[in-house]
Amino acid sequence: MELQALPSRIGQIRRIVSAQLRYWHMDSLIDRASLGVTELLSNVHRHARPDKTCTVEMELQLDRLKVSVRDHDPRLPVVEEAGPLATCGRGLAMVAAMSESWGVVPDGESGKTVWFTLPTPAAVAPVTRDRLPRLTGGELADHRFAEVALVDAATEGHRPEPAPARSAVVG
Repeated sequence: MELQALPSRIGQIRRIVSAQLRYWHMDSLIDRASLGVTELLSNVHRHARPDKTCTVEMELQLDRLKVSVRDHDPRLPVVEEAGPLATCGRGLAMVAAMSESWGVVPDGESGKTVWFTLPTPAAVAPVTRDRLPRLTGGELADHRFAEVALVDAATEGHRPEPAPARSAVVG
């Protein structure tokens, strides 16, 4: 989603992130993903030059969610230690603390992408089974009483890896 990182738009993006995660049945990631995207967009609003235009992308992979924010400012963010009475300066430290990993990908003079990942919940992760049910020879004679045999997944041939789900909504 491409947008201007203005305070009114940041709330809309949080709602879009929440809706997309609900659609993907990743409700347990909503709070952390919303916090992370809010912090990254707030940094764009506060620091980015020459403009506040940015793009938010969410990518659901097999074992993690990756959220990235790309802006047009080539200056890289710096994690600084905020004083105990400081009212700002903790955003990237919070992103680092609540995420599995985070980083920055510079893009020369045209900007950078700041990203973070969150592990997907184990309960929703794809189930890997050593053995899968399969109908055997008796199925041709009478489907109502077909024998079911357990077959090792390794003998069934290669199954293609699912492609990651991506979301990009123009905003």
